[in-house]
Parts: sequence; structure tokens; C-alpha cells
Amino acid sequence: MSTTSPIKDKKALIFFRDYYRDVSPNPRNYTMIVMGLNTAFRIGDLLSLKWKDVCSADGELRGHICVEEQKTEKTRIVPINDALRQALESYWRSSQNPGLSDYLFPSSRFKSQPLSRYQAYRIVRNAAKECGLPEHIGCHSLRKTFGYHAWQQGTPPAMLMDLYNHSSYQITKRYLGIEQDERDQVYLHINL
Repeated sequence: MSTTSPIKDKKALIFFRDYYRDVSPNPRNYTMIVMGLNTAFRIGDLLSLKWKDVCSADGELRGHICVEEQKTEKTRIVPINDALRQALESYWRSSQNPGLSDYLFPSSRFKSQPLSRYQAYRIVRNAAKECGLPEHIGCHSLRKTFGYHAWQQGTPPAMLMDLYNHSSYQITKRYLGIEQDERDQVYLHINL
């Protein structure tokens, strides 16, 4: 398996994000992609979420999602932003009375089990392929895309390192997919 890349082009990203909403409607798949892009959760953590992780007992969406990361065993608390809130509310309405202990992204064949990592990969790859994105787009691209666009909007790399729970700046830099084109832009915009 090759290394995944972030989706850098904003127009391509929007088309990719909205593929399962506008082109091939599937509320579960759309919400999974929106959540991956807006929380930067690893796919295993994303797939293990249940409705109770995003909703209170009365069915109201929470303000934050609290996850103990499988890989690091560290707790991450992530706010539910407007894009994710809209996706979750629409998904809740389209779901058939999900219980709070039901998986947020259930398997189509086995409703009591979450989507498999492989099925999640197929969902992401299908949208990427249909949107004309390169083959290096996979589930981890959702996490990397979050970081790349946060960095482009001025988020300091040290903050991204903390958000990702990375142990070194080198790992974060690799995630961001900083390439020569971005390096060139720094030099070309500095005219002292």
C-alpha cells in the first residue's frame, strides 16, 4: 500500500466531500467523509464511534466528541463544527431511529457492527476516483487534508503536532505534504 496524500485543491476537495450528498446520495458515507475531514480522527477511531458519542440521551447533538485514540491511548476532545453538525443532523433524520448504542457508521450487512476499515477505504476511494483525484487518496487522506488546510489557513505547525498527538515535528511535516511548490511560494513572496 502506498502513502496517502492530502487533497490540496479546494474545488476538488469540495466535490469529493459532497460526492455522497450530491452525486451518489448516501448519508452514512457523506457523514463519514465530512467527519473525517473535520475531526482528523484516524479511521479506526472514526469507525468505532457510536451515536452516544455525538448525541446526548435526549438526542441533542453534543458540542464536542471525546475519543480515546486506539493508537496512542490519549484522549482527544474535538468540537463539532458547523459543517459536521449539519451532516450529523441530516444523517440522524435520514437514519431509521438509531439507538444511542448503535454504531455511527454501521456495516450495511451487519447493522450491529461498524463498517470495516476496508469498506471505509472503498467508500473513500470510490468518491476520489469519481472526482478524478489521484490514486494516493485513502482514509488517511481525510486526516492529512484537515492538517494541510489548517496549515494553509495559518495554524502553526506546533498546534497541528499537538492536535495530531504526534511525537515529532517531522511526522507532522510529512502529514502536511509540504512540497517544493509550497516552499517556492515562501521564497517568491518574500521581497526584502
